[in-house]
Amino acid sequence: MTTLVEIAKRLESAAAAATIASRDLLSLDTNPVPADWTHITKIDPEDEKQLPLLYPLYLQHTSALEVGGSKDVTGNNTQQTLELVADRPAPAFQEPSGPAQVTDETRKQAEFLAIPEVLNGDSESLVGQLGRGVEHIEEEIAPTMLAEKLPIPLGDSIENRLSRAATTWMLEESIFEAYIIQNPDSAAAREANVEPEDLLDPTAAKQRAMAAERYHEAEIIYLEYSGTFGGDEAAEILDAVADGIEWSRVWYGGGLDDRENAQAMRDAGADAVVVGNIFHEIATEEADICADAAEALDPSAGRPAIESWVDDEIDLAETSAADYLSTITSLSNPVSRAREYLVATIEASLGLASLAEELADEVSDEASLSSALAEREELPGEIELSKVLPDDEQSFSRELVTGLLADHFDIEADVPPVSHIRIAV
Repeated sequence: MTTLVEIAKRLESAAAAATIASRDLLSLDTNPVPADWTHITKIDPEDEKQLPLLYPLYLQHTSALEVGGSKDVTGNNTQQTLELVADRPAPAFQEPSGPAQVTDETRKQAEFLAIPEVLNGDSESLVGQLGRGVEHIEEEIAPTMLAEKLPIPLGDSIENRLSRAATTWMLEESIFEAYIIQNPDSAAAREANVEPEDLLDPTAAKQRAMAAERYHEAEIIYLEYSGTFGGDEAAEILDAVADGIEWSRVWYGGGLDDRENAQAMRDAGADAVVVGNIFHEIATEEADICADAAEALDPSAGRPAIESWVDDEIDLAETSAADYLSTITSLSNPVSRAREYLVATIEASLGLASLAEELADEVSDEASLSSALAEREELPGEIELSKVLPDDEQSFSRELVTGLLADHFDIEADVPPVSHIRIAV
């Protein structure tokens, strides 16, 4: 008589054979990370890393959003960031640098969880963090999830088994990012204890990438120069890695702020480039631009006056907005797009200031604020955002204005958090 154990073993063997057949014999692309993702915007939940006012205008051009960071990142600010950016308008996934950053809410908001493994760090960065992550899921996230789903308590023994099964399922659904960190002076290198002697040449990088793909089944091989551009060295590594793997996606990140560098990494073998700091720099830049515009322009200035001021006062080719957009190699005329988005931002900023002044004597709580805004057919930035937001997110532009004004008037409002938006009213 066939036992349950024997049946389980046969099923596991069949599943393994199916995986080998689909990937190696039939060359089927079963990688859950979309092959058409060519540009990833990395968004750091750290409070100091803020977002542009009309950030969906910029994010409509990126393939996906990677939410995570190495410094001052918590489950709370990660949750707030995902609440702001997920599907507005690009899909977002979470890349935690510590287990406490993963909560049941972030798991629901993110497309998937991307678990980083550093191939050239110490064992702590490869195994230790993953072990703590598994423990966190099994002992905290899974029990919380089960408590919400189970109609009645089932007892510790059964619930512990269910928690272990849920943990295995969550890990099975997660994406593994196999990092090769090549900048020993970066925060990422310090976190993973990557020293100068740990840097890899193309041959070693290829071998570790092959091991990550075949043994760890890493969906992503991530060459990370973290804040610096890898240049010819990175190109050689990408070429070697791309030559050695079949199924994993190859990503490059580090120092990308122009089209030439982004295209060079794509040409060398990267399926996607990852851009981070330059996106957050747009927020700082536009805050200064809007402050200058508010001093120079009448609050009721129309679009032509704003465009004229921008053309006279701003070197658009030197802006962070143009730099970020230029890394999206499929986007034509990034400088022209930067001009369009900065003009829209200035107009929205001036409109918010005028609206706040107009409502100063009307608003005392959320109800009065909502009532006052409901009477207006158009709110600052609403037309621009409505063009890029999905149909089920069309209410967001009004929620955003409500949140910014609520923050200005210091009243509570049930809207997405706006503390990550750089420009205040």
